[in-house]
Amino acid sequence: MYHVFPSLRILGFHTFLIPPSISVARSNLRLSRTMVSSKAISNSKPIISKNDDSEAGSIGKDNGESDSDSIERLSVVQLRQKLRSVGVPVKGRKTELVDALRGYLSCNRDEECKNMETEPNGLKENLKRKVKDSSADIQTECVSTTVSKISVAKRTKKGLNKAPAEETIAESKTKILAKNKVTSKRSNKATVGNPPSEKEDVAAEVISGADGASKMADLIENQGEPWTVLTHKKPQKGWISYNPRTMRKPPLTADTKHVKIMSWNVNGLRALLKLEGFSALQLAQREDFDVLCLQETKLQERDVEAIKCSLLEGYKDSFWTCSVSKLGYSGTAIISRIKPLSVRYGLGILDHDSEGRLVTVEFDTFYLLCGYVPNSGDGLKRLSYRVNEWDTSLSNYMKELEKAKPVILTGDLNCAHEEIDIYNPAGNKRSAGFTIEERQSFETNFLSKGFVDTFRNQHPGVVGYTYWGYRHNGRKTNKGWRLDYFLVSESISDKVYDSYILPDVGGSDHCPIGLILTL
Repeated sequence: MYHVFPSLRILGFHTFLIPPSISVARSNLRLSRTMVSSKAISNSKPIISKNDDSEAGSIGKDNGESDSDSIERLSVVQLRQKLRSVGVPVKGRKTELVDALRGYLSCNRDEECKNMETEPNGLKENLKRKVKDSSADIQTECVSTTVSKISVAKRTKKGLNKAPAEETIAESKTKILAKNKVTSKRSNKATVGNPPSEKEDVAAEVISGADGASKMADLIENQGEPWTVLTHKKPQKGWISYNPRTMRKPPLTADTKHVKIMSWNVNGLRALLKLEGFSALQLAQREDFDVLCLQETKLQERDVEAIKCSLLEGYKDSFWTCSVSKLGYSGTAIISRIKPLSVRYGLGILDHDSEGRLVTVEFDTFYLLCGYVPNSGDGLKRLSYRVNEWDTSLSNYMKELEKAKPVILTGDLNCAHEEIDIYNPAGNKRSAGFTIEERQSFETNFLSKGFVDTFRNQHPGVVGYTYWGYRHNGRKTNKGWRLDYFLVSESISDKVYDSYILPDVGGSDHCPIGLILTL
């Protein structure tokens, strides 16, 4: 993560984009009992310190008590302290903490676990070795026990207080023991499967997933980076998750002429400015972009001048358009340290230009359009307007500009074009942004007319989302949509050096995207 520098001032403004805002997304991924057991198995540090003289630190040592009885007498705080002492951040009720500690102590007695302690290569490496060794009976028993408890919990919830069938446990053991040689993939090649929800244990995924043990290792390693774990309801063979740490290209040398453009739907600039956390100045320093395009600023015209007057040195040129038909709605802007040759607002069509959805700037070698395509809305009430009027008008406008020089369109285009671009395609067939009409319009009006989707062109089999709904806490589980794009004229598509996503930057339900174009 990136350190916050409270004394630094905001990105392009003293009060713009970085008043305390733009927090880096953090995952509160819950660890189930199985994940805790797996992590404890591979950790090289013992839970009980030899020098701990407290009552909690002397489990079953001096008073002849069994480990089970001693563990039961520990408080929740003491249990958590013991588990955290080996680097296992555990959340849950006391029963879950007790199970985790018992599992560790049981495994600690096994000779294999002692060997693992002598060679501490880290959580991921130990877990890989554990999975690879088909004789890991202890791990099998831990998982099977957890499966049994899950079954009991589910039956109890339904009012069926019955023990799980013996066949279920036996089947679980068989499936795990059958995985004799499972190689854990790295985080940029996460395995197929759905992420654990708050009501589901990871153990269930270990059993049902095609490569569950490897996925569990990835989840443990990437608790703070959920986007590095492939999450999709209908994954296809060969798909992997987008990991900017490993998939972004290295920086260009200083003597390579290029331009770096970033785009971000901020979902309300004023609300963003009130947040505390990662500042946009840091984002500017980290990315060193030349142009920043914003969508859904939700500003009124009276707000713009105050922001423009507070621009920081280096980003002196900014161009804003606001909705006049509905105040505090929509709105787009372009902020640049490169002075453009010309600026245009809207499409030049009155019916489309009252909501502040488009800004166009002309540079020496291309046109840059910052757009916020209308959402089809609840009940798809604006679907017809969007696909039959807006999309066609924008497409015609872009083709007209292209007669003079290449065109780059960026922004929230409110369309997940393909199934790979949305976590749950089957469940959103009639949801705004994924209807067949919108997807066909996207294809017909943009891609079929020679504009290239730069991210998909560079990453054909990569699942990378740019939007996560607040309603279901989608960012923490990486259940999202790819709605934000850079579309470029085919004539300059070969000049695209990198097209990337920054899923770690929070502060909005969208994250920034970037494009590096060589000149």
